[in-house]
Amino acid sequence: MSKAETADEHIASDDAHGGAWTPLRLEVFRALWLAALVSNIGTWMQNVAAVWYMTSLTSSPLMVALVQAATSLPMFLVGLPAGAAADIFDRRRLLLWTQGWMLVIAGVLAVLTFAGLMNASLLLALTFALGLGAAVNAPSWQALTPEVVPQPELSRAIALNALTVNLGRALGPALGGFVVAAAGPALVFALNAFSFVGVLAVVYRWRRAAATRSVLPAERLLGATRAGLRYARHAPPLAAVLVRTGLFMLCASAFWALLPVIARAELGATAVGYGVLLACVGLGATIGAVLLPRLRRRLSSDGLTGLATVVFALVSVLTASWRWLPGLWGVMVIGGLAWIAMMASLNAAAQTTVPSWVRARALGVYLVVFQGGLGLGSALWGVVAERIGTQPALALAGGTLVIGLAAIPRWRLVGALDLASSAHWPEPHVVTMPGADSGPVHVQVEYRIDPAHAREFAAAMQELREVRRRDGALAWSVYRDPAEPGRYVEIFTVESWVEHLRQHERVTTADRAIEERVRRFHRGGSPPAVIHLIAERSS
Repeated sequence: MSKAETADEHIASDDAHGGAWTPLRLEVFRALWLAALVSNIGTWMQNVAAVWYMTSLTSSPLMVALVQAATSLPMFLVGLPAGAAADIFDRRRLLLWTQGWMLVIAGVLAVLTFAGLMNASLLLALTFALGLGAAVNAPSWQALTPEVVPQPELSRAIALNALTVNLGRALGPALGGFVVAAAGPALVFALNAFSFVGVLAVVYRWRRAAATRSVLPAERLLGATRAGLRYARHAPPLAAVLVRTGLFMLCASAFWALLPVIARAELGATAVGYGVLLACVGLGATIGAVLLPRLRRRLSSDGLTGLATVVFALVSVLTASWRWLPGLWGVMVIGGLAWIAMMASLNAAAQTTVPSWVRARALGVYLVVFQGGLGLGSALWGVVAERIGTQPALALAGGTLVIGLAAIPRWRLVGALDLASSAHWPEPHVVTMPGADSGPVHVQVEYRIDPAHAREFAAAMQELREVRRRDGALAWSVYRDPAEPGRYVEIFTVESWVEHLRQHERVTTADRAIEERVRRFHRGGSPPAVIHLIAERSS
């Protein structure tokens, strides 16, 4: 037995009162976590150096602003297909390619800068290429956690992963500014390139556990991307995460967008002073990661995220109005605690409410919403600050965060679902096997129910509707027979025969419970009759 397997069993046997750091006892996760921490620090150092270097290459404010756009835009362009690729290709190999790509791009940046050959357009293009690698890498990296951490420790591991991002945000800018001042941006680019080496080494040494492979043909990238979007649209637990993430980020983005202006214009802080404020946020995130397990035992997911929202709103208001620097350091610590509580809770919900076949795609959608809310919100609050001032804009953003709590009753975060494959659907009865691309496929399920329970049956069928649409149905309806009371026919259409067979593989234990609630209304000794019809194509 390997060390990783032994540690995995030991962690899985821990009780619910384990500490926040227990996932780090798992060798593979610990190595990935440390490599990610170094890489995140390098990435934030890179961001600072690139923006500063651009100011020395051009005086155009537009070109300087485009550096940040070049960093975040790739996630909008490739976030969804990147998630699909992570679900249908080998994630380990994909990570090796993306980390290698970012190593090469950062290395080219360093070499050209050392050689004095860099110009504004080239810096922008290489920054975009680096962001492209990060966007393709992100869904695979986040979907990796459930593979190396047992389910009881998953929420803690996700909180620790969020901690690497926050520590990178806190330490990277300060270290980047110091190195740029001491040795120039080229060294920062070289250090960032070196930070990818550790990740490459860890991922290369890691060997994935053998996964259960489907006998069906692999999904195509475009079809897999559409399937991910369809799942997000028809899976209420995931939709709740996306709505809550978008609403929070639209308002909370004001804090990150306007904090540099507050620090420089209102507090008169230098780059070092701004770095200290961010370091306090990182300290708060560290404290939050330690406290999260205890908070989760006392609060529901909605209670924890609601509390974090109120606290972050208060932090935004105090940041806008308070000018006592030591007090603001304390405010930043509290802000970091609230931020990691919110991010870890939303990310954990995104990962634990979807089955493994679509997990990376769900995370791709989540990251697009996260980055979209951050980017759009930053621009929105920047415009508001231009019109009414930075302090009122940040205070207003804090107020809108509290208003956003009204979404909780409608979009509740659910606990972990039983998403293990159920495989209880019988094989379709056919005499001649249709071709994989034959279709569309028309599936009919006939129920016989007591007409007195028609209303309850209809309500149960609406829950089943979401399962059918989520897992591949292009259309769904249920019909009643006016000539025979109590006869109902469920009809759903799937794109192709192979896509319908994938529905058989995708059904989970939680889905089976929904189907059983529907079938309790069915009368008769035999199960509901199922008929498969395939569209006849004219020659």
